[in-house]
Amino acid sequence: MMQIAVIGPADCTPEEWRAARETGRLIAQKGAVLVSGGLGGVMEASCQGAKESGGRTVGILPGTSGGNQFLDISIRTGLGHARNFLVVQSGDSVIAIGGDGRSFGTLSEIGIAIKTGKKVFGWCTWDIPGVTACESPEVAALSAVRVSRP
Repeated sequence: MMQIAVIGPADCTPEEWRAARETGRLIAQKGAVLVSGGLGGVMEASCQGAKESGGRTVGILPGTSGGNQFLDISIRTGLGHARNFLVVQSGDSVIAIGGDGRSFGTLSEIGIAIKTGKKVFGWCTWDIPGVTACESPEVAALSAVRVSRP
């Protein structure tokens, strides 16, 4: 089964929230599992969208408790920011939503993904080599699914 990692700021804008929710819906509609850091902001919005479309969600949490209400599976790591590696490596591809210039957790996940050869599709995120900029959340989601198919 395809797994798509969705990354972005925990403190997101309303526009980023809407984009993440739509991305989650599309991922679920295409039959993929959504993997995220399991907390709020973009992570929660994408999980909400996936659940609203009947999808499955996995949150790889930095601590040993918590997680957003839209998670099917919570993996409590106790690893703090080191869990970013696990989030990215659990996805067949990665979608980065928002955070450009302000979310360094998102930037670290993008860096890990690029370094390990994962395809990264971004909407309004860090403009760096290795990130395929997408004109909409829909294009990002469909691109990620396309490269993740077995």
